Amino acid sequence: MDEKKRDYYEVIGVDKGASEDEIKRAYRTAAKKYHPDLHPNDKEAEAKFKEVNEAYEVLSDKEKRARYDQFGHAGVDPNYGAGSGFGGFGGFDGFDLGDILGSFFGGGFGGGATRSSNAPRRGKDVHQTVVLSFEDAAKGCKQEVRYRHVENCSECKGSGAQPGSSPKSCPTCGGAGYVKSQQRTPFGVMQTQHECDTCRGTGKIIEHKCSKCKGVGRVGVKKSYTVEFPAGIDEAQMIKVRGEGDVGLNNGPAGDLIVEVDVRPHHFFERDGFDVHCEVPLTFAQAALGAEIDVMTLDGTKKVKVAAGTQPGDRHTLRSEGIQRLGSRGRGDQIIHFNVTIPRSLNEKQKQLIRDMDAAMPKQTAKKGFFDL
Repeated sequence: MDEKKRDYYEVIGVDKGASEDEIKRAYRTAAKKYHPDLHPNDKEAEAKFKEVNEAYEVLSDKEKRARYDQFGHAGVDPNYGAGSGFGGFGGFDGFDLGDILGSFFGGGFGGGATRSSNAPRRGKDVHQTVVLSFEDAAKGCKQEVRYRHVENCSECKGSGAQPGSSPKSCPTCGGAGYVKSQQRTPFGVMQTQHECDTCRGTGKIIEHKCSKCKGVGRVGVKKSYTVEFPAGIDEAQMIKVRGEGDVGLNNGPAGDLIVEVDVRPHHFFERDGFDVHCEVPLTFAQAALGAEIDVMTLDGTKKVKVAAGTQPGDRHTLRSEGIQRLGSRGRGDQIIHFNVTIPRSLNEKQKQLIRDMDAAMPKQTAKKGFFDL
């Protein structure tokens, strides 16, 4: 027996008449204070942590505490038959240290709470891509979306058992889905739990499996849902439809249907945010003299005036003729890019007319060679 051992009540930091709850609270504080994880490579803290565990192993046990109170350290010394069994950080004779340390170290000592396999679980989300036309994305639309998801089996109503029968509670785990076991570690005997091998974590045994779902309780089915796409939705944006994904487990909520938008390119329009751009060809005469032309917009054909002297690349903006802004009444603009076309083949008469016009142009503005066809 080591005569240099400190009084266990002093080690824990309580009075001799302290209650079990007071001792437990004091132990938690002391164990956390000196825990090796908080003091790596600190031999003094390691020794104090061992001392705290040794003291608590005795004071937390009514019989050992009574012997300690009567005989001191001799009452719990192995030589006197008390069998403290200290080794390493203390043999706790079945005491679940994880129950104590788990409260402030996140359950990492084997005794923390484990999620029950029978607890409600949310179903998985289902992702689907839908292709919209340029106009439908700009103006909004409703479209039927077809996809596959998981539902409860219609035959067994999700139980997995053949109609007329029902699952039974697993005899190994008692329906918990997991089993507990004890393991001796450097911190003492730890209580751990793992998935039940008999029922594979379900907590149930199905003797007569449903012929439709083979005992799973769920089946994959095809489904369609009409989704409303708002005006102004764009490429790669998503619509979430609550509760239309896979069915949940154990009465858990269903997942969602996530619809991602893919927009087909347009032959005339090009989108830039909520604006649309387009390229409109002009003849040389229209560009030089000015004209009124028909231009396609998202709302139909509109008359557009071309100013005389329009140059290649000049732009004209049609206000509020673009795409509906999401969540707003406003619209973007339509930007027209003018492209002056040059004829590739001219007859001799046409060439002469252009030469005559070129000759009549002021020399300082004539573009040498431009009309030399």
